[in-house]
Amino acid sequence: MSRLTIDDYEDLPIDVLPVGTDYGSDAVLPRHSHRRAQLLYGSTGVMDVETDDGRWIVPAERAVLIPPSTPHRVHMHGVSTWSVYIDPGAVPWWPASCMVIEVEPLLREILGAVSRLSLDSPRSERDSTLIALMLHEISVLAPSPFDVVLPECEPLRRLCRAYIAKPDVGVSTGDWAATVSLSTRTFDRRFREQTGVSAAVWRTRARLLAALPMLVTETVTEVSARLGYSSPASFTAAFTKAVGSPPSVFRGPGRGGDV
Repeated sequence: MSRLTIDDYEDLPIDVLPVGTDYGSDAVLPRHSHRRAQLLYGSTGVMDVETDDGRWIVPAERAVLIPPSTPHRVHMHGVSTWSVYIDPGAVPWWPASCMVIEVEPLLREILGAVSRLSLDSPRSERDSTLIALMLHEISVLAPSPFDVVLPECEPLRRLCRAYIAKPDVGVSTGDWAATVSLSTRTFDRRFREQTGVSAAVWRTRARLLAALPMLVTETVTEVSARLGYSSPASFTAAFTKAVGSPPSVFRGPGRGGDV
């Protein structure tokens, strides 16, 4: 894999630039942006991506598409990454906000091949074909349900950020409404207008996504207790309904079943 910094690759006269990096169990990339669009794929661990508009949790074998010039912060939880940085002119269809996609076997193999391309040699016809196929595969993928959108206005935005930092199943919409001196009905109406979902649905999604980084190092029982669920079974049922797979699927390497 290449070992480059942003200063190395940002202005190279190449449309598509692959970069691979291994991160530790608790690495944080401070808020930054780059001129190019970015596909950030993790083969292991979980990535937690934050922007001004929301939060995207990226489990292993998924990738997040980051728009050009979007300030973002990334918390890596034991992640080995492949990144592909793409000149905006080559991907006019790129999403306007971050999007998580599932990397299926074909795309994973193509990304692996692209990650080995030299940045110093002219691109061959094969290289160009690989890149074109990669971009095609990315363009037809639907988003995966691993994001929460932040409200546009305060104080709703502030409440949501605080909840993301410390999710708790015991918090209610009535609690939030009382905090900002609104009736529950008025609060929920404003929340729906800004996010498209009720405050209760938003909290459930945020809470269950927060479980994903925890599952890298903790058991299902431990995560369930941290989030305030009455039992591991109730947590597992809620998680499976929201994500489509049980939490055991997202356990860290070597963690095995719940203990």
